[in-house]
Amino acid sequence: MSSQIPEMPPSEAHVKADNASLGELLGDVTRDLSTLMRQEVELAKAELKQTTSRAGKGAGMLAGAGVGGHFVLLFLSLALMWALGAIMPLGWSALIVAVIWGIIAAVLASMGRKELKQIKGMPQTGETLSEIPPTLKPGEVNR
Repeated sequence: MSSQIPEMPPSEAHVKADNASLGELLGDVTRDLSTLMRQEVELAKAELKQTTSRAGKGAGMLAGAGVGGHFVLLFLSLALMWALGAIMPLGWSALIVAVIWGIIAAVLASMGRKELKQIKGMPQTGETLSEIPPTLKPGEVNR
């Protein structure tokens, strides 16, 4: 038994490569690359739209949770005010609850201000942009 594999006829790509000029082949590559880039951009747009939609739904649900949490704190504060009102005048109990919330707000504001002062912007992007060769920066006069 001989194990000869029959030769396959040349594919359309092989025939074209043998008969086409270098310019035609480069034109085909450029066209295919352009088509690929357009398809990638369209895919990115579709993914971004889907991601944005999901982010919007998630943000809406978090906002609803925030409103619900606000009402919980409101009613717990009222309950504390009425509980303190059982042992002292109601006006003083309301003032005590308000002072407690004022202290909480001041502490949170201080912590938030401290966090905002630590923001450095986009340091990695700035570093990367500074590494661009001067010849590639538009609008700059290179000497």
